[in-house]
Amino acid sequence: MLTRTSKLWVVVVIAVLVATVTMMGTAAAQKASVPKPQNKLAMAEDGVKQLLSLMNTDRNGMVSKQEFMKFMEAEFERLDKDKKGELNVKELTQSSLTASHFAGK
Repeated sequence: MLTRTSKLWVVVVIAVLVATVTMMGTAAAQKASVPKPQNKLAMAEDGVKQLLSLMNTDRNGMVSKQEFMKFMEAEFERLDKDKKGELNVKELTQSSLTASHFAGK
């Protein structure tokens, strides 16, 4: 027969094992519930295609450095509300650069 101390140790070991298994199960469940990260490059591809089509003013399927710079200069001027020739964080974060914004240009 087990002594009182031995019985206590058996109970403690069983409690530790149960707690360990429970925590491992909880961790596995939490990991399974985390959404898989999305491919940000694939998500941005449509937006990039729209912007490139807006920059491609001569419609040759390619964006030249001149077309790119002209587009970016126009966007800079639009964002530079105080016309200081510099953009601050507030001006940049207020940008709503979308293809539909430039569709009329």
